[in-house]
Amino acid sequence: MASRDKHSPQGSVVLKTRTQRKTTRPRMYRVLIHNDDYTPMEFVVRLLQVVFHRNEAEATTIMLHIHNNGVGVAGVYTHEIAETKVAQVHMLARQQDCPLVASMEPEEDPDAEH
Repeated sequence: MASRDKHSPQGSVVLKTRTQRKTTRPRMYRVLIHNDDYTPMEFVVRLLQVVFHRNEAEATTIMLHIHNNGVGVAGVYTHEIAETKVAQVHMLARQQDCPLVASMEPEEDPDAEH
């Protein structure tokens, strides 16, 4: 019988451990449009179409909700995209001399990373 060398790789098992990564959804943010008494409804509809890619019917429904309730959700996005959408709303509103205000707030999602 051949003797086994203690330092020989034959007959030994090497175990590799893998760390499992749990991916979590990023936290999502609602972009809110706030009603005011000066911004024309047509401008809000067009803004919803251009910035938030809504069709005319959706944009009109959202605009009427904003008008009747004081605030409405234009869309839900990751933090960076929501910030960009808010900035675009403010820039376009200022170009038209409208006081329209947009803001963002986090959505409630217990599975999202904070």
